[in-house]
Amino acid sequence: MPEERANGHTRNQEIGPETKRSGKRRALVEFRQRVEDAINGNYLIKCKKGDSNLKEIALWGVPLLPSANDEGTDIVLMKFLKAKHYKVHEAFTLLRKTLKWRGDFWPEEEINCNNNNNNNNNDDDLWLSEGRDKEGRPLCYNLLGKKCHQNKYLSGEDYLRWRVGCLEKGIGNLNFKAGGADSIIQIIDLENAPGPATKEVRLIYKKLIPLLHDHYPGVVYKNLIINVPAWFLTIHALNLRLITQRSKNKFVFVKPSKVTQALLKYATPENILVQYGGLKRDNDTEFSTDDKVLELNLKANSTSTIQIPINEAEVTVTWDVTVVGYEVTYKEEFIPDDDCSYKILLQKEKKMGEGTRNTFPIREPGKIVITIANGSFAKKKVFYRYKSRPSVPLYMFIKS
Repeated sequence: MPEERANGHTRNQEIGPETKRSGKRRALVEFRQRVEDAINGNYLIKCKKGDSNLKEIALWGVPLLPSANDEGTDIVLMKFLKAKHYKVHEAFTLLRKTLKWRGDFWPEEEINCNNNNNNNNNDDDLWLSEGRDKEGRPLCYNLLGKKCHQNKYLSGEDYLRWRVGCLEKGIGNLNFKAGGADSIIQIIDLENAPGPATKEVRLIYKKLIPLLHDHYPGVVYKNLIINVPAWFLTIHALNLRLITQRSKNKFVFVKPSKVTQALLKYATPENILVQYGGLKRDNDTEFSTDDKVLELNLKANSTSTIQIPINEAEVTVTWDVTVVGYEVTYKEEFIPDDDCSYKILLQKEKKMGEGTRNTFPIREPGKIVITIANGSFAKKKVFYRYKSRPSVPLYMFIKS
């Protein structure tokens, strides 16, 4: 038992949160001064004498000179402090190494290189930033399987540079300001890439983990490696476990059947691309992430319905539906309120793949009824949304 003092506290009592915050603030003040002196003294990173850009040294688009009073400077410096447990000397050394590495590797050039090669390699289709997680972080997708299919003989160095280029593009979406997103979630898709999966694991363990830790501290919140073949997870279970431990759970490996569930831990369905089980579509003009999404729990071996009431005529209704895990059948119909009117079958019963969208112009009050049958032994979660807008009369199209 720890020895008690007269005031009731113990000798080995933990430091309180206020004391910790005060220590972090002192470390930041000291770190700011070290960086300021290093830039003014031209030893943070060597520049030519008389170089007018000496005091314009920046990292990730954020000026590092504290006296420039950019609110992003402290956010960037805190990332280096946190990576080194608020030890100022070690954080300062790490910052200098990062700037030197960037001077040698030129990661910014990878963005320009990828853009210049777009016409030949279609690299613009291999990286995209769509949606945000629940904390506002950008979701950045790297379509690795497609990349390796287009570049079957991609060397290890080129492969690493492409990955760094994707990371730099993601950083371009960050906002290093108070309350802004200052880290990203990387989603690396291994679909149709069973061979490159081995290269990916080897690269992660040997190069990516040290690179992210040393030169991108706190920039990547999570790396989700999705559509990893089940056989690969089994054969390389030990290596993947070592990666997870070494990266402090920064890397998460997900087999194809669990992709949607894994993404839903971090993002809402309206922020997840439709091909990964979400509701987000490219260049969507019907819905936005601000539109309300409803959910329905579907029991095993059961049938449930979604009803969309329409209380007025001459409107057009659009709806989205997706089921986590799929393996369900569905049909859609319009049922008028007037018993003398006929039901209209909008979609005959079929198996649901990725999320479905449909539109129907309403001529009389009634309801859209979507029937979903779950024939599996597992519970399912359904996400859906809908909206209506006034229909445009047919004669308007004829007139135009």
